[in-house]
Amino acid sequence: MNQSATCRIDCCRDRLWVAALLVTCWMSFSWVNAAEPSDYLSGANRHQLFTGDMPAGVIAATRQRMTANPQPPYFQPVRFVGPAGTEFSMAQYGSFPEGQKNLMAGLMVGQVYRFRVSNIPYSEGVELFPTVEMVDRTYPPPGLATSYPIPINLDADDLAAALEGQLVTRVIFLEDPQTAVPLEQAPEGPMAIDVPEYQDPLQVADLRGRVVAILRIGSMSPPRAEVLKPQFFFGHPSWAPIFEQQP
Repeated sequence: MNQSATCRIDCCRDRLWVAALLVTCWMSFSWVNAAEPSDYLSGANRHQLFTGDMPAGVIAATRQRMTANPQPPYFQPVRFVGPAGTEFSMAQYGSFPEGQKNLMAGLMVGQVYRFRVSNIPYSEGVELFPTVEMVDRTYPPPGLATSYPIPINLDADDLAAALEGQLVTRVIFLEDPQTAVPLEQAPEGPMAIDVPEYQDPLQVADLRGRVVAILRIGSMSPPRAEVLKPQFFFGHPSWAPIFEQQP
């Protein structure tokens, strides 16, 4: 299968009041599309432990084991967004409920989740089954976790590439406010910045901030054999539905 070598970074920002420091900061999420890495050394000539082409689950599980002070399980709010009309649904023990637009859910840090993308514009009846690997969490002010979810934004180019049989990988990271790119955030979502093809997306993200999630979009479909489903759904990890208040 041919894999896309297109790379880019998408940045989105939300203003937060950090109570502990009594200052205003910017929570900035960014995305990096995957490319074939040609160099496993960072700019500081240090060996890179993780690379963007690792199998789903390896990075999150390894980072959890390497944590000096393990934290209790945490369900990180995330929001799934796509082109107008696109619907999303989270896997529930091998099946998918009715899709929702702008789906929001709490996903456990350290786990990999399979979800369904349906009602794709100009692709009637076609469905995709991407994964999102929860590498880390964010630390918003108390009581505001659902106000600042991690954005999982699938644009039309991502979906088109996956429907053509390509594998699209995007690394989502929280930007360092001291080195964040000073570009205005568009209201409709993350902003795209081109990244050279030869760079490893995970390394690019690590140089700019802290990786929180990895999105992988391919052309795989759920297996029919029951024995293969636990592997396809990564053991059916628990997740928490988040219902937005109606106006």
